[in-house]
Amino acid sequence: MLPQITIDGRLVSDPELKFTGAGKAVANMRVAASDSKKDDAGNWQTTEQIFINVTLWEAEAETSVEHFAKGDRVLVSGRIFQREYEKSDGSKGYSLEVKFPTVAKIPSAPRVERQQAPQQQWGQAPAAAQNDPWGGAPDATNPPF
Repeated sequence: MLPQITIDGRLVSDPELKFTGAGKAVANMRVAASDSKKDDAGNWQTTEQIFINVTLWEAEAETSVEHFAKGDRVLVSGRIFQREYEKSDGSKGYSLEVKFPTVAKIPSAPRVERQQAPQQQWGQAPAAAQNDPWGGAPDATNPPF
């Protein structure tokens, strides 16, 4: 039995929908998964990257072109295998593919700008809380319990 794998990555292109001679829908997608870390200057650097081919059939294939697009973050789960193919120069090449996949889009979180809160001294309630009938923010005389 082939090993199971779950991949958190991004689509490198829109899904490509084709039909077999028998009329069955087939969609091919390519997912890039990478690992990154901050360098000494504080910039993100990609340390490792892998590309995985994903093939969906029939109803899932037709739905994929409606719901997925290049750049979408996806979670792919299925059986991984290595496929051998012949390159144009006659040499052999290998690719990783996922059989019998389940693919889900990971929604992106809305970006919210953080506002810098004014500095406050310990024991002082913020101005808005000074008129608070519940006693304002917790401090040395008003514990949070």
